[in-house]
Amino acid sequence: MSSHYSHPTPLGQHRISKLASRLVLGCALSVSAMSVNAALNVEPMSWWAGMQQPTLQLLIAGDNIRDTQVKLVKAQGITLSSVDKTDSNDHLFVNLDLSQAKPQQLTLGLYKDDQLVDQFDYELQTRQKGSRDRQGFSNKDVIYLITPDRFVNGNPDNDNHPDMLEKADRSFDGGRHGGDIMGIRKALPYLHDLGVTQLWINPLLENNQQKYSYHGYSTTDFYKIDPRFGSNQEYQALVEEAQTFGIGIIQDVVVNHMGSGHKWMNSMPSNTWINGQSRWANDSTDVNYSSHRRTTVQDPYSVNADTVDFSDGWFDVTMPDLNQRDPHMATYLIQNSIWWVEYAGLSGIREDTYSYADKDFLTAWSKAIMDEYPHFNIVGEEWSSNPVTVSYWQAGKVNADGYQSFAPSMMDFPLYDTLIASLTKEEDWGAGFIDLYQMLANDVVYANPSQLVLFEGNHDTNRIYSLMKNDIELYKMAMAYVLTSNRIPQIFYGSEIVMQSPTEDRNDGAVRADFPGGWPQDSVNVFTGKGLNAQQTEALTFVRTLLNYRKNSLAIQQGKLQHFVPKDGIYVQSRHQGNETLLVIYNKNSQAIELDLQRFKSAINDNTTGVDIISKQTYSLSKPLTLANKGVTILKLSH
Repeated sequence: MSSHYSHPTPLGQHRISKLASRLVLGCALSVSAMSVNAALNVEPMSWWAGMQQPTLQLLIAGDNIRDTQVKLVKAQGITLSSVDKTDSNDHLFVNLDLSQAKPQQLTLGLYKDDQLVDQFDYELQTRQKGSRDRQGFSNKDVIYLITPDRFVNGNPDNDNHPDMLEKADRSFDGGRHGGDIMGIRKALPYLHDLGVTQLWINPLLENNQQKYSYHGYSTTDFYKIDPRFGSNQEYQALVEEAQTFGIGIIQDVVVNHMGSGHKWMNSMPSNTWINGQSRWANDSTDVNYSSHRRTTVQDPYSVNADTVDFSDGWFDVTMPDLNQRDPHMATYLIQNSIWWVEYAGLSGIREDTYSYADKDFLTAWSKAIMDEYPHFNIVGEEWSSNPVTVSYWQAGKVNADGYQSFAPSMMDFPLYDTLIASLTKEEDWGAGFIDLYQMLANDVVYANPSQLVLFEGNHDTNRIYSLMKNDIELYKMAMAYVLTSNRIPQIFYGSEIVMQSPTEDRNDGAVRADFPGGWPQDSVNVFTGKGLNAQQTEALTFVRTLLNYRKNSLAIQQGKLQHFVPKDGIYVQSRHQGNETLLVIYNKNSQAIELDLQRFKSAINDNTTGVDIISKQTYSLSKPLTLANKGVTILKLSH
């Protein structure tokens, strides 16, 4: 167990010991709750009474079970509606009506010639109070993205596992390094102090692949946490403990593809389970790869062949493409997402490679989740610099082709790309801050622009400090823009201490480097402050101060946004709500400059002073404002 917390607080010790004891109890309960005959595999592993959707489809896998008959041996208020059979000899889809069901343990039997040949118990559990009304992440929150293998190694004993193919190798930037769920739990006090309120964690599900499995996007078991990260029960404990710190958990969900190590690749539940299945069956190396031409699914002039090349192609030979047009696959994926929300107590879903899955399925998937949890939130990844392309997928958008989505949020790649470019360009009349100003004006194409998630970086982008040319003032401007925007902000682990990377092309190993202090032997330790240089300390103080101010700022969380046409290397925005007004001044000028405030009277109103929320310095608003250096100034205005 990592010792980077040398002096845990008594409260922290109490929380960990309390949850540890609950974890042991949870493990004991789960064995009986999911008691299944060893010869059979049943998914979902359990369910709940009283769900909004009253039907449940069980996928039963077992040797040569196709010709068996399924009957309810013991059940109350449950109807076996039908049993669907495919061409697979080893799979059955059992449809249950739970509309009248109470929590119970039911028993289902498999029969041949009226003789019972197998049976299993199935747990229909009681929902947590208020589960349906859970609050998803919102503009009140700041999301902190973690690549778990690279964050904190809280339990070195699980770095390797006898059933997992890839072994830990911290010396290899593409290998598994040992970060885990226990490490995230140990970091919760730090994250709370930093001021974040939601954690988006890259996928934690089992990825039993030969290599490059640390990132988590090659699922080999949709209902199991990878044992090198922990267990299902440890994931539950993380969510519960995080809630005591006022932090919610957002799960990274992948419905487009899976890992080639999934057991389905040896026995498919149907002959249409993955795209290109017959071609793959003849030659496992002969696959059609995605064209990645994402606009083909919304382009009014695209041809079907181009759309299919995009949506049905595989990401990689190790990432088979799931066929969501198979109705059983669609149901499986929808139920799996809902199961994790209910089981773990999640506050959101980040959906990977959003537009790559079948678009009609995405409508059904997002609607099913939001019907089940009306106040929940889903953010989709549509990696495009075009706001028209991104806006197509957001709930509430009226599209010309009639397409409807129910995902409330999308990642704001257009604004992110423009932010990076605008800050690093030389200012002139037609370039620089004006690009950022004009991109924000494109909010007219979104159904609800304030629900977009804006970020300064993620696990696929180069590090913000490096992109800002190691200029601490440009970095602060980028961070401030994200954190004071009319968006839901997201920051990437390590950005608060200016972790670096190359700036050209993909650099996954460097971008997803180990968080300093996450391993006992680290010479730099963010948690204790050991070894941090002056710029790291300055950045950490800036981010922490701004995040904690934001927690109580209605102006940032829900206030009106105004912005003024950039001039002379200065871009000004304001946020206003009730009695709180903020003036955010972005300045690229390296030399001292006097800023005439008369232009901004519509934002300043009758306020006479402004206090910098970072430095605490007070400024008079009745005279020109002296900006001594390049950087960002965030003023809270008052009379």
